[in-house]
Amino acid sequence: MTVRVLLADDQALVRAGFGSLLRRTRDITVVAEAGTGDEAVRAAREHRPDVVLMDIRMPGLDGIAATKRICGDPALAGTRVIVLTTFETDEYVFAALRAGASGFLTKEVEPDELRRAVRVVAAGEALLSPSVTARVVTEFARRPPGGGGRSLDFLTAREVEVVRLVAGGLSNEEIARALFISPLTAKTHVTRAIAKAGVRDRAQLVILAYESGLVRPNDA
Repeated sequence: MTVRVLLADDQALVRAGFGSLLRRTRDITVVAEAGTGDEAVRAAREHRPDVVLMDIRMPGLDGIAATKRICGDPALAGTRVIVLTTFETDEYVFAALRAGASGFLTKEVEPDELRRAVRVVAAGEALLSPSVTARVVTEFARRPPGGGGRSLDFLTAREVEVVRLVAGGLSNEEIARALFISPLTAKTHVTRAIAKAGVRDRAQLVILAYESGLVRPNDA
């Protein structure tokens, strides 16, 4: 199976570098490039890529707004977005995840890590490194207590356990070991929780876990 990728970055040299790397990868193909957020949205609708590598800072429509439009388009339900930035401390990382991004990479990413990231996100997983999860925690830590989060009554007790572990950054294999179940069963619980919650992937499950109050910043 070939993963179809759209590159969106306002720097031609960055697009050329990533494009050259990905085009030399047997199971990945670059179907289009974009230099602005508006171009990225148009290209996504035209080419229906599996993954969009989206720069956060672009002229006009920025990467966050473009991500929100792509992830909010029912016709692009199968398209996942990985946001790119120069520094891991980029202040817009949390906003990008809230907009629907499935992962986050710095532009200094190693070639093998970039290829792995594209494959992982195309497979429906999410890229949530400890540093990115920490930014989510920090964002919620700044918020005043209370406020009544979203209820998780639609989840089973086991699914709630799984969501709590996902929010802790655990993989399916780690969840399986923690709950003494098989990795396949863990994956099934995660998939069902995503479907019931009406979110796109694990990244949004983490956001939901904090918004609902299931996990609090001092739990991390």
